[in-house]
Amino acid sequence: MNAKESFDPAVRAETPVAGPGQTDVWGSDAIAAMLRALDIPFLALNPGASYRGLHDSIVNYLGNTRPQMLLCLHEEAAVAIAQGYAKASGRMMGAVVHSNVGLMHATMAIFNAWCDRMPMLVLGATGPWDASKRRPWIDWIHTASDQGALVRDYTKWDNQPGSVRAAYEALLRAKQIANTAPRGPTYVNLDAALQEAKIGPLPALPDVSRFRSPEPVLPSASLVDAAAKLLSGAKHPVILAGRVSRSESGWKQRVALAEKLQARVFTDIKVGAAFPTDHPLHAAPPATFLSPDSARLLRDADVVLSLDWVDLAGALKAAWGAESIGAKIIQVSCDAHLHRGWSMDYQGLPAVDVYMMCEPDAAVPLLLEAVKPRQAGNTGKTAPLPAAASEALTLRTLAEALNTATREDPMCITRLPLGWHGAYRHFRHPLDYIGSEGGGGVGAGPGITVGAALALKGSGRIPVAIMGDGDFLMGATALWTATHYGIPCLILVANNRSFFNDELHQERVAKERSRPVENRWIGQRISGPDIDLAMMARAQGAEGIGPVTIAAELKPAIDKALAAVRGGAVCVIDVRVAPGYDTNMSASGASQKR
Repeated sequence: MNAKESFDPAVRAETPVAGPGQTDVWGSDAIAAMLRALDIPFLALNPGASYRGLHDSIVNYLGNTRPQMLLCLHEEAAVAIAQGYAKASGRMMGAVVHSNVGLMHATMAIFNAWCDRMPMLVLGATGPWDASKRRPWIDWIHTASDQGALVRDYTKWDNQPGSVRAAYEALLRAKQIANTAPRGPTYVNLDAALQEAKIGPLPALPDVSRFRSPEPVLPSASLVDAAAKLLSGAKHPVILAGRVSRSESGWKQRVALAEKLQARVFTDIKVGAAFPTDHPLHAAPPATFLSPDSARLLRDADVVLSLDWVDLAGALKAAWGAESIGAKIIQVSCDAHLHRGWSMDYQGLPAVDVYMMCEPDAAVPLLLEAVKPRQAGNTGKTAPLPAAASEALTLRTLAEALNTATREDPMCITRLPLGWHGAYRHFRHPLDYIGSEGGGGVGAGPGITVGAALALKGSGRIPVAIMGDGDFLMGATALWTATHYGIPCLILVANNRSFFNDELHQERVAKERSRPVENRWIGQRISGPDIDLAMMARAQGAEGIGPVTIAAELKPAIDKALAAVRGGAVCVIDVRVAPGYDTNMSASGASQKR
């Protein structure tokens, strides 16, 4: 699938009753017409009076098609759905949030999309800027003097247009900027008075083809030549495959480059699949942080090619510590165009010898042509997973049961929990796994899964999420949107009945202070009573299976769930896994992720 390809999924739609012919045109009608011209396929939204004009125009002016509204029960779900859609399709959709309060709800999800570098159009609204037009009380508390300031530090651009023609330009610019690398969300705030003003004839729509995002920037020939010479002369080259597109052609070119160089390749579980994990050159299972073994392998490198690795400075520090970095570093990333002062998501500043300020997909074909082939050597792959206990119901058990049940079907893994080991399942296609939420915001998993499932509908791939119980509980209402609109997907909840990562944090603090580690569970365990997650799924029209409490029950439960999803259902399995991680979360034993 190419980065901008769409399967054009058909989902259930609420069909409006046809009204009488009208000659009047309202400001929101023009805005709706512009959204259609921009080919925004869906608008995920939670309703609000601040954009009642636009809501009416989508329904009664456009007939709720192109874009189609997707009702959500929380603004975080609406934005997460738009993020998941972009992650799976490479294509941008919209989310609409109500006034300042809806935007406040949405902020965490917007931050996730920002850190994940996913394009989306977020539409907001405000009470009338003209105070004389505000309704008493409610319009006043829902009007802010600079509403965009709430998200300005983690959106690429925001605007509050003052006229219909200004709204045209704002929407054109918002889509163009969101889709220009490095990608990210943009925010357009629509004045309620502008939406509800009668404007006469519809102002002519601009030719949107003349406002496209620019083509990818190519690196200079001198930089390509410098990088190719380093790689061709390397004895132990390494490729860090980070943020790359879901393009099949880009995937094949990365594989070809690694094979031509006989370079070890590392991938990152925080981002989508970038290289086949069962390829002989794949050096170590993808992980959140480099394991000690992986860090030693990276330290062996004499040339490192970073393809927009999320935390290059952190990876180099894991390998070389405080010592001088003993390898030449080639950085291929345009991410610095997005860096600013409020958020530190740009990570540490790496030492770089050749810096190509472009997307990896633009540089890899040029490097593939320019480098000289190297002879095959020892890849130095790390040891396999240790043997698992056959009776215990763990993440490992869950993974093995899922792998057995899905041998014949192409899957898209839309979510993985913190304790997941990268060796549990191999990724052999760019859509086998779409990566994490980006910003560490818990609760994104259900919405991202629904958005990805929306993008994948009709593709033949089954969207499957494996997520923690805390993640599921915070975002569970996204299931209703999936069931209501007929968006099939499977969610396996790895339910350890705890915010277990934080238990590890409390254990670490207790040890440092010589206090009882037995108290780590207090304020962390989600039990007494245990929550019936399967019932929560059934309450929203989904299939709910479980709780599954023994390993022998797991494979039949997954088989049943997959049959339901193939038949068009949304299904949740509550899997009561034992707490514990089979992977390196950091040198200190617990991640900083909440």
